[in-house]
Amino acid sequence: MRKAPDFGQRQAKLICQMPYDELLRFIAEGLPILLESARGFWSASCHLSEQPREAEVLAGFAQEEAAKILILMDAVRCPRHLIAARLNQIVSRFYGHLERLIYAEVCDGWSQDIADLRKRVEPLRKSHYIEGDVGEYIVPNANLYRRESKLYADIEAYEDRVPIWNAPKTYPGFFEPRMPSVLAVAEAMAALGMFSLSGLNATAQVWGALDFAEHESLRDAERLTDQLVERLVTEALPADIATQDHVFVLGRHWPLPMYNVELKMVDVPLEDLKQEQDRILWAEAGY
Repeated sequence: MRKAPDFGQRQAKLICQMPYDELLRFIAEGLPILLESARGFWSASCHLSEQPREAEVLAGFAQEEAAKILILMDAVRCPRHLIAARLNQIVSRFYGHLERLIYAEVCDGWSQDIADLRKRVEPLRKSHYIEGDVGEYIVPNANLYRRESKLYADIEAYEDRVPIWNAPKTYPGFFEPRMPSVLAVAEAMAALGMFSLSGLNATAQVWGALDFAEHESLRDAERLTDQLVERLVTEALPADIATQDHVFVLGRHWPLPMYNVELKMVDVPLEDLKQEQDRILWAEAGY
């Protein structure tokens, strides 16, 4: 069978063939484009207070566009001598909704080291899990379900296989919308000059000195972030709008590198879920 032309959108895989210096130049060209896309979605969402579902959909798009920035920055942070073996996996995350949502979520908390980060990410990867006071419900991946159920009207079914309609909806919050942490990190990177080619070279050289594989820790990340900010300032790369708040956001919300952390979905067999339900039920009964 003859193949259709392989060009158009969704061609990020092509950057995996670039020489390293060309790769950094190409990433530097794209990061401001990604940030403007994320900003546009976020700005639009903030003007839809009377349409909360649509506002949340756009805020979700802003998160995922900003997450692409962090994915590419993980390629930059990866030690140069290891990037050839890892770049395909890193770039594949660029198009994965689940992977982008995981990047966005881990910006909201701390991980003490890479091993701890893996433990935190593991439940986020599961296709289904148990929920309810005594584990009575089997439900799909929460991040993906929240995304899809707000975005689409659809026909869905649960364990009983009875089809029902999903009518996209959400509920208005009581507070003003807060910029997603993943977008705040991207804004901090831009303000501090990290999107320029010089900024990416500085990031690559500082972070590339350490491979975050297992026990590399938050303390290591704090040290490297401090070194990077010092170098950015020395090279006069931060924009006039840069403040100490941007430095704080970078140190507080930029997650540990995830180039050594598996993010692909784990399909959980139905029989495993039912066994877990039985275990929870017997434990609740005192057996």
